[in-house]
Amino acid sequence: MSEIALQQSRPGLRVPAGWIVTGLVALAILVPYAAPETFGWAKTYPARWIVPISDWLKAFLYWLARDLSFGLFTFKDMTRFVSGLFGYALDVPKALFSSGITFGDEPGAFHIPRLSWAGIIAAVTIWSYMLGGLRLAVLGFVGFGYILVFGQWDSAMVTLSQVILAVLTGVGGGIALGILAFRLPRLEGAVVAALDFMQTIPTFAYLVPLVFLVGVGPVSGMLATILYAMPPMVRVTMMALKRVPPELDELARMTGCIPRQTLWKVLIPSARDDLLVGVNQVIMLTLNMIIIAAMIGAGGLGFDVLNALRQANGLGKGLEAGLAVVALAIVLDRMSRAMVELRPVHGAEARRRRYLVGAGFALLIGFTLLSFAIPALEQLPAELRISTGNMWSDVVSWVNIHLFSTADALRTFLLIYILVPMKTFMVGFPWVGLLALVWGGAWSLGGWRFATGMTALMAFIPVAGLWERGMTTVYLCSISVVIATLIGLPLGFLGSRSERMHNALGAMCDTLQTLPSFVYLLPVVMLFRIGDVSALVAIVLYAMVPAIRYTDHGLRRVPPSLQEAGTMAGCTGTQRLAKVELPYAMPEIMLGVNQVIMMALSMLVVSSFVGTNDLGKQIQVAISQADPGKGLSAGLAIAFLGILADRMIGRWVAARRTRMGL
Repeated sequence: MSEIALQQSRPGLRVPAGWIVTGLVALAILVPYAAPETFGWAKTYPARWIVPISDWLKAFLYWLARDLSFGLFTFKDMTRFVSGLFGYALDVPKALFSSGITFGDEPGAFHIPRLSWAGIIAAVTIWSYMLGGLRLAVLGFVGFGYILVFGQWDSAMVTLSQVILAVLTGVGGGIALGILAFRLPRLEGAVVAALDFMQTIPTFAYLVPLVFLVGVGPVSGMLATILYAMPPMVRVTMMALKRVPPELDELARMTGCIPRQTLWKVLIPSARDDLLVGVNQVIMLTLNMIIIAAMIGAGGLGFDVLNALRQANGLGKGLEAGLAVVALAIVLDRMSRAMVELRPVHGAEARRRRYLVGAGFALLIGFTLLSFAIPALEQLPAELRISTGNMWSDVVSWVNIHLFSTADALRTFLLIYILVPMKTFMVGFPWVGLLALVWGGAWSLGGWRFATGMTALMAFIPVAGLWERGMTTVYLCSISVVIATLIGLPLGFLGSRSERMHNALGAMCDTLQTLPSFVYLLPVVMLFRIGDVSALVAIVLYAMVPAIRYTDHGLRRVPPSLQEAGTMAGCTGTQRLAKVELPYAMPEIMLGVNQVIMMALSMLVVSSFVGTNDLGKQIQVAISQADPGKGLSAGLAIAFLGILADRMIGRWVAARRTRMGL
């Protein structure tokens, strides 16, 4: 065959698209380093290209507050009206639990005392016994007893009054929106997108516009808490109603029920268990956010913890208040979980429950009436209280004396060999290279359109002029996620192999998830002082729980038939784990990593109180300066990072499950 014929018989040379994309990404990363004089713009984002997004957001909020009118009233009038309603609503639980009611201003004015501490502890103990037996009753008694004896009752009751109103509003509003989205399928997509966005926005970002529109005070904290805690209830309501068997809906229609009767007499009761799980989530998110809302005047235990972080010698009192937060959170969490597991009963058991509920109310009212004659039942005398503030201060001093060298050595090692090099690398990384890297990874997962959307989310950071703070956030989040995953995966593996270890890890994870995020800062500051190391340790402790849970759950879900097939093929235990179990459980494990990223981003904002200079710090500064534009732009940047990680990991998990036939 001639040379010409041989060339004509060969197929055309085709270069795989993946190779082209990889080459383009490599060029985008390497060229700014190779030719900095020519391509300096690709390494350092030019200042003239920065878009004043924060100024636009600030101008938009000013327009909302000053110029937007609905005819008879303005937008600002509406926000003031809503805040006034919540202010009056908050006065009710606050009077019951915290301040009481006083008629008149003169010294001899008639005073109705608040609910007695003895009545509250007795009622909580009895109701805990009804919900979960003797163990939960002891927990309720000890938890509220600690708050009383150690002088945290007044602050705890302020927090509890806010939690009650926020939970009632969040649960009611969440169920209403969930029902609306369930009834109107066209609305569901928009609701889900809004929920995804709201659940990726950092907690502090809720505070910025509310301070600007409503002002500083307990109502702003309340509204921020409701907005933060409501999305899980909406999502759970939608999912719970969809899970109700269609046969029940058809049966209700056949019996002549109108849609309203079908909803409230059939669908809602059938979805009771799932809805109660949503209530538990709302309670825990509310308690977490109420602590953060202390920044804008919510008061209560959150203010005590926040004030301790701001004082050089206030760590002892902060730990005391932090333990009160933990006690309140654990008791409310366990009681709400027991309510989820409580089964409907009839006959003698139902009468017993009604008797216990009535006994709790009777003791609550009885002790409160007695407090008219015995003031000590309204407020425990100071001489009967115990303060551990000095003890914790002594503990801090002991740690600084005996553990300082070890902690400082670890801190120095992490800074010199891990944190500083990683931060220098990330801040100096070419912005064009990072966008190309995101684009290439997203293209391999979902094609051109998906890659364009994900790259646009990442491009927001340099375009908004947030490159240094944004990369500081990325570097801290990345290291924290890696460390949390490296800790969580082995622990999850051990939990999947041992029932005793599984139960112990479950109790540890429940406790870690119950603690409000601010509480993590107190012990790490005591050990490592302020700085990136303290933030890193706090983030790892807060975010590693999903890695443990999902790894444990994923390995336990591996079908026994697959394990037996691996054993029959001659695999050792290690080979079966590496070749069979981990590949099968990897989608579940990656979902855990996704949750680790979300929790790390959330905690990064809180950790700005210990000296980090990331996007969370900008939000904190924006709150103190009442600059909503800067706060919202930083909050959007963090939200976009969360959405980017969530969507890319979600695509990978979906593709992996498809390949495995799941």
